[in-house]
Amino acid sequence: MTDKHNAQIPDEENFADDDIIVEMTDEDGNTYYYAEEMVIPVGNDRFALLVELHDHDEGCDCGCEEDDVIIAKIVTNDDGEDEYVEPTDAEFEAVQAAYDKLLDEDE
Repeated sequence: MTDKHNAQIPDEENFADDDIIVEMTDEDGNTYYYAEEMVIPVGNDRFALLVELHDHDEGCDCGCEEDDVIIAKIVTNDDGEDEYVEPTDAEFEAVQAAYDKLLDEDE
């Protein structure tokens, strides 16, 4: 991830009980928060479309021009909890193709 700003966790009152908020920390210790917008199944794997949570109020000085959107693979850890990890290049391409197919079906 790029180090464009250090996000603050959003107010929980702005989200529904079933919203999934994902916290990620980069190699420099910067914390980012993402909302899981959708899960895209590819074969037996699941991938999440994550949109960064960030208020772009007037005077926003983060340097971004639009929201950061990433794809993460959802894996189950030894404790039975979901973790979000970076997909391989091949997995990313497969997710992108599946997402494009979903968009075509919606049209």
